[in-house]
Amino acid sequence: MSKILSISNHKGGVGKTTSAINLGAGLRELNQKVLLIDLDPQANLSQSLAITEPLKNIYGALRGEYKLQPIEILKGMDLIPSTLDLSGAEIELAGEAGREYILKEILEPLKASYDFIIIDNPPSLGLLTINSFTASDEILIPLQAQYLALQGLTKLMEVIEKIKKRLNRDLKIGGVFITQYDNRKILNRDVVTTIENYFKDNLLVTKIRDNVALAEAPAKGMDIFRYNPKSYGAEDYLALSKEILRSK
Repeated sequence: MSKILSISNHKGGVGKTTSAINLGAGLRELNQKVLLIDLDPQANLSQSLAITEPLKNIYGALRGEYKLQPIEILKGMDLIPSTLDLSGAEIELAGEAGREYILKEILEPLKASYDFIIIDNPPSLGLLTINSFTASDEILIPLQAQYLALQGLTKLMEVIEKIKKRLNRDLKIGGVFITQYDNRKILNRDVVTTIENYFKDNLLVTKIRDNVALAEAPAKGMDIFRYNPKSYGAEDYLALSKEILRSK
């Protein structure tokens, strides 16, 4: 049975999509079979893996037009792509009975085929994110090592608690991890100390260092392990993948 992970933070630019791709690719490197789900109408995850204008996507599946149809990116790593049309899903699905459970239901037939299912969420706390949390076992929260990193997180934690009470009692925070980290910067080190005090045991050991290769890889339609396997980015996401795998 697979473990379903939601990568979420409604603050933009924290590395959600980069983390979804490269955590998935890192777990694949560790011989895990992975399904990535692009639940963001911006479709950045899909585009970063060179998938544009897919005929079958998460939007059509949520609307009940067809079953989820994964696209093989690499042997051991598949993708359910997104589309800009998904931006209308919040309104279109609002009147559906059990609308918070739609993603959970359509994922059920695929769970036995994967070790991990990783969901890249939009930078919002609307119906799509609620669907993701309802379907997930754990939430992973990427945080930049910057001054405003904790801004707005109170709202995210409130939403998580409500989902646990009303829709998914087993949901938990699988971990918080630092992105875009530079140990040479005093500010980065100070922010990490603040985050450690805030999240305590939920803070993962691995920090994702600031690395240009992570920004370059999507332009080539690749994950970091194919683009530059000797980079800090590859080293860090492999370490993060090992940390996640140990907690499975």
